Amino acid sequence: MPQVDPQIRKRQRYKKLLCWLLIDLAVAVTIFALLLYKPSRYDPLEGDASDHRPGQVSPYLTRLSSEYYNGAQRRRPFELVVTEEGINQAITGSDWAVESEGIWLYAPAVLFAPGSIVLMGTANLRGAEFVVTIELEPKIDEQKLLNLQVAKVKIGAMNIAPVAKLIAKKMYADRLAAMPVDTEDWRSRIAGALLNDEPFDPVFPAEDKNVRLDSVTVEQGRLILRLVPISQRSRGASSKASSSGQPVQQ
Repeated sequence: MPQVDPQIRKRQRYKKLLCWLLIDLAVAVTIFALLLYKPSRYDPLEGDASDHRPGQVSPYLTRLSSEYYNGAQRRRPFELVVTEEGINQAITGSDWAVESEGIWLYAPAVLFAPGSIVLMGTANLRGAEFVVTIELEPKIDEQKLLNLQVAKVKIGAMNIAPVAKLIAKKMYADRLAAMPVDTEDWRSRIAGALLNDEPFDPVFPAEDKNVRLDSVTVEQGRLILRLVPISQRSRGASSKASSSGQPVQQ
């Protein structure tokens, strides 16, 4: 059997190594490009700080709040319509920005698409900017419980939903273990639905009244919430029914 020249064998090894390095580089560039991708639908409003004083409540949110409380007082089912334009103006006017673990999140935007609520924002990590997208699919199930399913979590064009859900579940468990949490508070129930896939009885306070979210409809550009005022007694009964797995009776 003829012997292969050691120099030729060495060059062949170098070629294979170079080939694998080029493949690794191509994969790394592709992943980085996906992470830096800016979705065309991401178009956050630019706020004018001169139009809003610190602590001032958005006129749009004030109007929505009035409609909510007035509807609850009338004791009849009513609809609350949230527009994409209105909610984005309210968010922009609040000068919204959050910092956690050295990561800044800002320039939020909300989109309403058929069947889904899309939350978007810019994450800044040491000067590198990434667009984060979270897609929610709210649904009322047969037991009248609200599910806030997280359908997608993206950084740029890369879907990281499976990893994000695992991290969220751990964060939720750590928070429950670290401090006492009122699991009956509506904000805690929303957090549980988002972080731990826990459906809940969608009953919310309205001064001395309660209202139940009866249906959620997401259309292009707007969110329609159908709300039904209920008594304190009904609220207690529905909570017991939902916790026991029985359908809630209206």
